[in-house]
Amino acid sequence: MARVAFLDCFSGVAGDMLLGALVDVGLPLEALRAELSRLPIGGYRLHWETVQRAGLRATRVAVEVEGEQPPRRLPDILAVIESSSLPEGDREKGRRVFRLLAEAEARVHGLAPEEVYLHEVGAVDALVDVMGAVAGLRLLGIERLYASPLPAPLGRRGELPLPAPATLELLARAGAPLRPCQGEGLELVTPTGAAIVGALAVFRQPAMRLRAVGYGAGAADLPGQPNVLRLWLGDEQEESSSLVLLETNLDDTTGELLAHALERLLSLGVNDAWLTPVQMKKGRPGVVLSVLCPEPLEEEAVRLILRETSTLGVRRQAVGRWEAERESLTFASSLGPAVVKVKRLPGEPPRAAPEFEDCRRLAQATGLPLLEVYRTVQEEAERLLREGSAPPPPGRGGRGGPSSARSPRRGRPSAP
Repeated sequence: MARVAFLDCFSGVAGDMLLGALVDVGLPLEALRAELSRLPIGGYRLHWETVQRAGLRATRVAVEVEGEQPPRRLPDILAVIESSSLPEGDREKGRRVFRLLAEAEARVHGLAPEEVYLHEVGAVDALVDVMGAVAGLRLLGIERLYASPLPAPLGRRGELPLPAPATLELLARAGAPLRPCQGEGLELVTPTGAAIVGALAVFRQPAMRLRAVGYGAGAADLPGQPNVLRLWLGDEQEESSSLVLLETNLDDTTGELLAHALERLLSLGVNDAWLTPVQMKKGRPGVVLSVLCPEPLEEEAVRLILRETSTLGVRRQAVGRWEAERESLTFASSLGPAVVKVKRLPGEPPRAAPEFEDCRRLAQATGLPLLEVYRTVQEEAERLLREGSAPPPPGRGGRGGPSSARSPRRGRPSAP
């Protein structure tokens, strides 16, 4: 089953709160620092501390900026992201977050997105918040991100109404559900936090087997209200009839557009999407675009296929499947932090498959051949599992240690 995270935004969301929740649930801070060092920026320090917020213990992650930072426009921010050595998946998500921010600011101020100076949002702390959150989700093996409705107290902050105009605009673009709440004059949802969840999260609560809970603290200690973001980490549970196979035949869509459609579908959170070459009528070569997704995502996936390709219709059928028990394991290999997927079958030793992006990062850092890195990580992970020293789920084994999350399925088929 997929590892997922649910953001319980009962007191809002901000970039630093999300970083704190990720560290609190088990993300090693040194691994986060190592990923952020791949960005071509400096002049900041990242540190954490345990704090109290209205009686709740939480982790506060702060970015201390040293010296003046230049204001940045969208092209400047995208250039920083593109020149980093982060995986392409991270860079794509970062681009999506900052484009949403720039488009919202542009709409509010009546400018083109490329002309807007993002002020604090373009500074180093926002880049660290956004790219740190993206990298942290990957390091924890989180495949899908979900979020609750966001609190929207009314009021004013200085001369501007709350929620802030740019924040409200980007939440409208994301179709985010909002709920009324008390707290006049409080900015519970920051532009950076809103952009992250608006660009990366699905606004619903998933069925999940809970493994760990993390609390990320906001900067302010609000009277009578825990100013924290709660992150639920676990394995997504698929109910009966929840898997749907969508298919359509295409013979007049270019390869570039097909690749773009696949990327968008996978970013949406479908289980898988692929292309199969076929011969169509009149002997023309074509492809079958296939998408496997949970039932709640079916309508959105169909809408995306119809919008991004030339097809006029999409076939659908409910499907079932057999699944091996699986888990995602984060551990400290001899080459550095790495994530492996572990498959377990009854009566057989566990098998580990290293994550490619982690192995490529370690190969670049050490100068070793990628195949040698892959074998080293695989052998060390399988030895760890054979010796029975596999770590507990994240949040149980202490910050900075290895972590794992396990699927409850043991070779059982999911119902069609």
